[in-house]
Amino acid sequence: MATMTTPDGVELFYKDWGSGRPILFSHGWPLSGDDWDSQMLFFLGQGFRVIAHDRRGHGRSAQVSDGHDMNHYADDLAALVDHLDLRDAVLVGHSAGGGELVRYLGRHGESRVAKVVLISSVVPSQQLTDANPDGQPPEVFAGLKQGIAANRSAFYREVAAGPFYGYNRPGAEPNEAVIENWWRQGMMGSAKAQFDCVDAFAQEDYTDDLKKISVPVLVMQGDDDQIVPYRSTAPRAVEILANGTLKTYPGWPHGIPTTNADVVNADILEFIKS
Repeated sequence: MATMTTPDGVELFYKDWGSGRPILFSHGWPLSGDDWDSQMLFFLGQGFRVIAHDRRGHGRSAQVSDGHDMNHYADDLAALVDHLDLRDAVLVGHSAGGGELVRYLGRHGESRVAKVVLISSVVPSQQLTDANPDGQPPEVFAGLKQGIAANRSAFYREVAAGPFYGYNRPGAEPNEAVIENWWRQGMMGSAKAQFDCVDAFAQEDYTDDLKKISVPVLVMQGDDDQIVPYRSTAPRAVEILANGTLKTYPGWPHGIPTTNADVVNADILEFIKS
């Protein structure tokens, strides 16, 4: 297994395949780098070097008790980028992973980055406020934490079998293998890390980070996202970004890198080549 140690002593697992221009993938909550299997194989076949890490406390990375916040996640990512000496990189983040990438750029700059892709991302903010009337009320995030604390295994299955992939919508056909793989990834990680991570992605406002980004950014999201409300995130992020492009997918759910991998992969490739 490929691992590296962060400056504060946390061992991170990562996959690093191929050669050529690097694409680094950042996964969502409460998953791991395995959630990018479709993208890793596709872009490897297109001649890219593909990298996906397990965030601290998630997947195969160390299950440490602290540091489960966006600043630590961003600094961990910076350590990985430096460790692998990535240059002219494309960063791709899904859900909470998009927050991690944006915070990384806000804290560490763009010198190693050429383009960014945000998929169903939590930026600029998720919480219901006067400035974000389409956000989610605090009890939504409290419910996530309660589900983890009460029965993480059962709760994760409910999320995967329902809103994450839109399988709770009329006419949807749940894919049992996809549900089991989501559950597997979630249960690999630390309950403590995943519990804390809810606050990390829910309570942050990434507006100032977005304002610091000048490289091209593709913002992709389905407008039937039941996990990260579309109207509170993707369109608002593009309004803040200096060089952002919005791509909206009518009726698509939150987990589109899996449910709609063929279209998502093709659209990312077109953006990279443009």
